[in-house]
Amino acid sequence: MLLLTIDSATPRLVLGLVRDAEVLAQRCLDDARRHNEALVPTVLEMLEATGFSFDDLQGVVVGCGPGPFTGLRVGMVSAMAFADALDIPVTGVSSHRAIASQLPGSKVLVVTDARRREVYYTELVDGAVQQGPEVCKPADLPAMQVDTLSVPEHLEQAVLEQVRAGKVVHEYPSARGLAAVAEFDPPQPPEPLYLRRPDAKEPTVRISPAIPQDATQPPAGEQSQA
Repeated sequence: MLLLTIDSATPRLVLGLVRDAEVLAQRCLDDARRHNEALVPTVLEMLEATGFSFDDLQGVVVGCGPGPFTGLRVGMVSAMAFADALDIPVTGVSSHRAIASQLPGSKVLVVTDARRREVYYTELVDGAVQQGPEVCKPADLPAMQVDTLSVPEHLEQAVLEQVRAGKVVHEYPSARGLAAVAEFDPPQPPEPLYLRRPDAKEPTVRISPAIPQDATQPPAGEQSQA
């Protein structure tokens, strides 16, 4: 089964082609500002490089986070658009579990950047989620000891104030990890794990106090009749 894998839950956009657990192609793009414009051309480039076309794809696997609203939706909307246009299934998986599948040890902790000086975290034992995914400040992480910690390099020091780890790595989701989680889990529809409200807010309509309140209402003759 030829799968297209997509993950944009972290600052790194990860795209891949996987067939029967073999990674045929993988591309990683670290410029978050270009993810939206680069995604489709990169998928086209991978297909051409491997001798396949869109018609050969049999499924799409997409990382569902946790991740920031703006970044996460780039991959998820694209994955659903590909699946709908090609009439193939799309499966959503945890981006943290995809990272965890790459880590050595029985007990692992996956931490990713949530911005706003916060982190997302998931603790897993033998691949099963024990805590999370949750979002908090690094200082509010639960104290724990793990075999392996995956954390962005710029957050390592802050996280290690709360977590003891036998090994520390700086991993991102991979095509292999995304496909592996999808293979062993029941198919799941893509549901984004935002964990908090987006930064964007609805604008507040403010009426100047210089305008009489009655002036904001339509004249009686213009009111609609029931």
